[in-house]
Amino acid sequence: MNRIESPAASTANLQLRQVGKPLVRTDSPTKVYGTAVYAGDLTMPGMLCAAVLHSDRASALLRHVDTSRAEALAGVHCVLTAADLPPSQGVMTDMPGQTGGLTKNTKQPILAKDRVRFCGEPIALVAAENAAIAEQALRLIDIEYEDLDGIYDPFDALAPGAPIIFGDDNVVASYKVRKGDIEKGFAEADFIVENTFTTQYQEQAFLEPEAALAWVDEHEVLNIRSSTQVVEHYRAVADAIGLPHNRVRLRAEFVGGGFGGKEVMTIEVWLALLALASRRPVQLVQPRERSFLSHGPRHPFTMTHRTGVSGDGKITALQIKLTSDAGAYAKLSPYILLYATVGATGPYRVDNLHIDSVSAATNNLPACAFRGFGTMQANLACEGQMEEIAKLLGMDSMEVRRRNFIHTGDANVTGQIIRSAVWSDQCATQALAALGERPTDTQTTRIGHGVACYQQSYGRIRWMKDSSEAWVGVEMDGTVIVRSAVTDIGAGQSSALAQITGEILGVPMDQVVVYFGDGAVTPLAGTSTASRALYMSGNATKMAASQVRKNLLGCVAGYFGVKIEQLDMCDSQVFIIDDPQRSIALKDCVKLCAAEGVHRHNLAIFRAPTSEGIDPETGQGEVFPDFTYGAHAAQVAVDIETGEVKVLKSIGAHDVGQAINLRAVEGQVEGSALMGQGFALCEELILKQGRLQTGSLSEYLIPTSEDVPEIKAIVLESRSGLGPFGAKGIGEPVYAPVAASIANAVADAIGVHIFELPITPEKVIKALREKESTK
Repeated sequence: MNRIESPAASTANLQLRQVGKPLVRTDSPTKVYGTAVYAGDLTMPGMLCAAVLHSDRASALLRHVDTSRAEALAGVHCVLTAADLPPSQGVMTDMPGQTGGLTKNTKQPILAKDRVRFCGEPIALVAAENAAIAEQALRLIDIEYEDLDGIYDPFDALAPGAPIIFGDDNVVASYKVRKGDIEKGFAEADFIVENTFTTQYQEQAFLEPEAALAWVDEHEVLNIRSSTQVVEHYRAVADAIGLPHNRVRLRAEFVGGGFGGKEVMTIEVWLALLALASRRPVQLVQPRERSFLSHGPRHPFTMTHRTGVSGDGKITALQIKLTSDAGAYAKLSPYILLYATVGATGPYRVDNLHIDSVSAATNNLPACAFRGFGTMQANLACEGQMEEIAKLLGMDSMEVRRRNFIHTGDANVTGQIIRSAVWSDQCATQALAALGERPTDTQTTRIGHGVACYQQSYGRIRWMKDSSEAWVGVEMDGTVIVRSAVTDIGAGQSSALAQITGEILGVPMDQVVVYFGDGAVTPLAGTSTASRALYMSGNATKMAASQVRKNLLGCVAGYFGVKIEQLDMCDSQVFIIDDPQRSIALKDCVKLCAAEGVHRHNLAIFRAPTSEGIDPETGQGEVFPDFTYGAHAAQVAVDIETGEVKVLKSIGAHDVGQAINLRAVEGQVEGSALMGQGFALCEELILKQGRLQTGSLSEYLIPTSEDVPEIKAIVLESRSGLGPFGAKGIGEPVYAPVAASIANAVADAIGVHIFELPITPEKVIKALREKESTK
């Protein structure tokens, strides 16, 4: 793995002793040695096992649900249907964890009542003595359906006279961008290039399916320990079942993969209802086949780009149409569509622009959050179109990109001025260079190189008025505690807080303990989504630790008779910078503070920048706090006889602002390379008339260890981000360009672009035959 810093763009902060280093994460040993506790590992005396009955129809009236045979089964303690639920009858599925902004008030039924709208909609809950009995009880529930006509294509859903699934017209959300004079731009174009790109449903396929344990304690507080990305779901649970917020405690365990699939409420409210009804602890670990139905896959998109371009490669006008399939319920579709709309032009400046985007309701699985959150789909079309423009003009595609890159100080799609560094060119250049020489083609194999650049936001939408809190304190022996309700979803969120705190207080990471993910006893931090955890919780932790540092140094300054600025902290010592021999141990410093009644702890809140939304007619306004820029390059080998595509090299180059933990950054790049490869080549949830055809890992194909190419991470640091020490969010951004780079590499290899993902062998052979037939 390589770490490369652009020498001309930033000045290294030589004072950083821990930040930026590849230190062992605090969560690594417990995971490596198998002692980490996940929600599915939890047990309690008297615990019942839950199971969920999902609809096997995509569109039908529920005429009758008879649970009498299930209730009579020995070992069954509780069977619940919609008839047993509180009056709310729904759980909020809008952007979770909001406190400052207004929600869209979109709800999904907890259990279907009169109608099912998708195949997989939950109908009944069972709690029994063991999992086998619970499964048997599900088979004893009798359901009488009356089938209804369904809609399974978003374009059909938008057609006049279509059956209504959502609202008055099946439009879940829509946006438009109007910028410049598009007619003038097209008139000035020497060429007009138009293409349509499509992407598929993609399943998160996390290692750990949905899992949680719920019980009512001796204080009549409902406790839930869950695999979730959002501790603040305790509010949604309380509202759904009619409890005060302070009567629900949600604790997030280590999460065995989320990727957005554990962002919106999944199983927590089901277990809450069962625990309250049975008065026993109840656990649910969703079987993989039901997990596929429980959270919502990536949205399929259809994206048309019509681009006006001059003979030298400059974009003069761009018209984009985006259509996504939201499925049967809104969930996060309005926001995912917004991300796709903002990301539709990629890292390029377009002065004459029209975008029309819409998300339509169908009777398919409700789609929801997935790493990349709409930007990845948009990036495929944007970067594929850049390649097609270059092909038409006979230019190198990087030269076309360079003529159109957005720069610091420019306005993006919505008119937001880009204030941080934009190192798209540096990243793409280094990624392509790292591919090395192109191997020679053989009689049956063609080698291709591809690159894709991106612009991906980090942090939440500005009008959500996001904030995060953290508490940092120093114990009497000089050890340190951090408290934050941030959820640790496998990317080292809690470890990053320890590394930031250790840097500021001069304490080794192994002397810092982080208590995380408890909605009752740790300060609320917001969601681990939108690449916001480091940005928000990292800044809050840095603020709290900095105030503690200031308090401690104030005491020592008086002790030594110097100014605070003359002191530093390292290796659990406080010392005079110009005379390091004059020092005091941190634990003795703490005693000084205690004797003087000085606070050795601090609670801080970090507030993200805000705005009041975008103009609905023009789409202009500030949407996100900031953006990350980078590129991914791929080398592929295509077998022209079988259509098989093999990725040989996968190179990610990204400006991360400032790496907090270099090893963690490299891990993000490596994981995104393989996940993006799956999206590009093989992963697809296939639905027919709303029924899932690839409902297990036997049919749903993800890359295996045999598919792993040579992966390389190139980490650039502009230190221009809004996160701690100038960091930018990188969890989602590093994923955004991977599939596009592979698609472009395949096109380079075979001489024809495949506009529909995944690029299967069948599609490759078809494209080659069509190419041959047009000669």
